[in-house]
Amino acid sequence: MQSPPKLFDTDALAMHRRRAELGAQDDWFLHDYAIDVVQERLQEVNRTFTDTAIVGWQGAQWNEKLGLSAAVVPDNETLDLAQNSCDLIIHALSLHWSNDPVGQLVQMRRALRPDGLMIAVMFGGQTLQELRIAFAQAESRVLGGISPHITPMGEIRDLGGLLQRAGYALPVADSMDVNLSYQSPLQLMHELRNMGETNVLEQRQKRMMRRDVLAAMLDEYQSAFSTPDGRVNATMEFVFLTGWAHSDTQQKPLRPGSAQSRLAQALGVAERNLDND
Repeated sequence: MQSPPKLFDTDALAMHRRRAELGAQDDWFLHDYAIDVVQERLQEVNRTFTDTAIVGWQGAQWNEKLGLSAAVVPDNETLDLAQNSCDLIIHALSLHWSNDPVGQLVQMRRALRPDGLMIAVMFGGQTLQELRIAFAQAESRVLGGISPHITPMGEIRDLGGLLQRAGYALPVADSMDVNLSYQSPLQLMHELRNMGETNVLEQRQKRMMRRDVLAAMLDEYQSAFSTPDGRVNATMEFVFLTGWAHSDTQQKPLRPGSAQSRLAQALGVAERNLDND
């Protein structure tokens, strides 16, 4: 079987995460936001889960704040999950760094028991759109071309399709935009570094950024995305992927033509015969 192309430098990602773990946990507030949303959704499901796993480098933080006693699994390309071992798996804001996201979704589905639930949280395509635009405009102006600085992240329509490809029942993909503001683009970049969310693309520029490019980027960002009080905006898009392992007890759509009453009758209106109009 052909392996997917390697988009990310996993050694650099591990190094960035080790560096982030030495910093202040206050900079991990985006994890806290995602945890709160997942907690609300688990409450809506209204089920008791007994064998759970959390996938991700901050899995211990998620485990504690969700009040679970879950197995914490590193987000390696091959997940340490036994088949039919879990009734709930949460992928904790790490799937956007996977070189094979479909493969990870498939591995989680296989680890679920029938009617088990999977929730994956990841950053979506609108994330850091301001920083992406500012870098592109600055490099075009200074260098006459552009290089990748921001990780390409999936659009929600494509990400929803991954659930179907991975074989989940009742797949749902939805997103939430979180609009942040910073004193300057440099503060944003510093915070991304402290969260372990900086560029690890295989095709990234591995030398130091030129000062004139950085200055041009700061100027572009400040002029295009500043607020009336002099701060700058930044967008973070969270995508939530939800799917279930197939089970005979799940609701299924009715076969076409199996309805027992007409829509007009349900709505209390007269039915029209379009052939005679």
